[in-house]
Amino acid sequence: MTVDTERLRSLLDRLRDTEKELRRLRSVGAEALRDDIDRMNSVKYLFVVAAEIAIDTGQHIIAAEALDAPGTFADVFRVLGDTGWLSTDLAETFGDIARFRNLLVHGYADVDDDRVLQILSDRLDDLTAFRQHIAANL
Repeated sequence: MTVDTERLRSLLDRLRDTEKELRRLRSVGAEALRDDIDRMNSVKYLFVVAAEIAIDTGQHIIAAEALDAPGTFADVFRVLGDTGWLSTDLAETFGDIARFRNLLVHGYADVDDDRVLQILSDRLDDLTAFRQHIAANL
C-alpha cells in the first residue's frame, strides 16, 4: 500500500480549517472565552478534532508504509518522528497533544480551562508546523 496523497491533503486541509477556527476563537480573548461556556466548549471540541485529524494522518502513513504499529495515540507521533515524517521535537509535541486529547475526551471533569486557554494562546503554531512537515514529505 502506498500513501494516499489525496487523502492526506484532504486531512491537512481540514486541519488548516480547524486551526483557522481556533485562531478566530482565540481572537475574542481569554476572558471572553472563560465567561462563555459555549465558546470554551467549542475550543475544547476543536482541539479534539485537530488531534484526531493528526492521529488519522499519522495512522494512515504508518499503515501505508508498514511502519511499526503504535500502541497508543502518542506512539503514532513517535513512529512518525522515528521515520522522518516529523522532527523529533514535533513528534514529542504531538505526543503531548494526543495526551491532551485523551484528557479532553476522557477526563472532561478534570480539564482546567486556564490550561486550555494557555494552549490556545501558545501552541497553535504547532498545528501549522505539523501540516508543513507532512506536506513536505508528500
